[in-house]
Amino acid sequence: MEHFSEEHSKYLLSKEWLVKTDNRTSTPYQFKFYSNTVDLSCCVLLTDTKSVWTEVLTSQQFARRWRDCNRPSAPFDSEAEEDEWRTVTLELLSRAHTLGAIPDISFEIVETNYSDLAFTLEYETFKWRWETCFVGHKASAEIISKHLIFPLISLNHLAFSSPEPVAELSDADVEKAVDKVGRTARRSVDTHIKNAMSKPRVASTLRRMTAMFNFIPDLPPVISTAEKPDLRISPAKARSKSPGTLRTVSVSPSVQDWAKDRALDVKSAGVPPVDSLKAPTLADSATESEDDDSGFAVKFQAVSGPSHSQFKATPVGSLEPQSRVSPAPRVSPVPSASKGPESDVDSSPARPVKKVKKAAPVSSSEEESEEERKRLVAQLKSGGGPGVAKRGPRQPIKRGGKRF
Repeated sequence: MEHFSEEHSKYLLSKEWLVKTDNRTSTPYQFKFYSNTVDLSCCVLLTDTKSVWTEVLTSQQFARRWRDCNRPSAPFDSEAEEDEWRTVTLELLSRAHTLGAIPDISFEIVETNYSDLAFTLEYETFKWRWETCFVGHKASAEIISKHLIFPLISLNHLAFSSPEPVAELSDADVEKAVDKVGRTARRSVDTHIKNAMSKPRVASTLRRMTAMFNFIPDLPPVISTAEKPDLRISPAKARSKSPGTLRTVSVSPSVQDWAKDRALDVKSAGVPPVDSLKAPTLADSATESEDDDSGFAVKFQAVSGPSHSQFKATPVGSLEPQSRVSPAPRVSPVPSASKGPESDVDSSPARPVKKVKKAAPVSSSEEESEEERKRLVAQLKSGGGPGVAKRGPRQPIKRGGKRF
């Protein structure tokens, strides 16, 4: 048995599909037949729309198969008589594989030990048996697409685009229409398939037929026009999906009640609310901004004054980690100025007092002259002091190599 080649597939392109059903499994099979009168060979192609089986017989194989299926006849003495007999028998088999004869021929799938799928065709005067082999899934898909799928799509396009029903046209008119559609499809297959399948009535009819064939309960309707949906994204959805959207932080009711009670206590004491007080600028936190006063807790203390009690705000601590606060450079001690008497405080509470570092003691003697005080200040600024020898220029510190 010869291998089914691309050439055999081309021979079958111009042959009609024949349909028979296996009575035991109720499976419909479609097959094509081709015979060559020159070398007296023949081939068949069988499919169930999922797989493809084929068989190719030479002249000798065909004569031997016929003699095995029918009454045995002795070979002819002359080669001419044998060729004439093979030619007549092959023509009979060719007539049996036609649209007019196939309804009267019985079809049956039989068991076999020599091939993948075997079936028999039987008539009153003869019997024939095909021993077909599976061509593979890839070749099956290519053959079904080329021999069945694309032609059916084009025929469906012709049926829906024709101004008159195809069934009412004459054979000559149908041939003209088919030739016109075929020439257009052959020039650009992609455009033809798109135009044939994208029409709303064709697509919806095929959809309904598919649902009906596969027992879908809710059948889709057939439509002639397709409405264009709105594909724009709404602004609300766009804001909700944007990565930079601010999130609202919910505060527990207990925290809200505590804040209200705190505000009432401050208001009753005659002190401005905590939010209005600016955190004092400390010498150790020079890098913090004045606006960031959310990290300080303010402690109110009563201070006795000459006229009435006062409140002063003292920063207790910062909620920011200490690693963010860079220490300010140390300042040389400056003699403290004498404090004046406390002025009378108005009805409004006093501002928070800034913390100032205590200056280093210079001299406790009140009889010290102004010149001596200036001289000591100058010595302190220059890095010297009483009893401190002047140092020479600073030398660079020698450090060891980096340790890994």
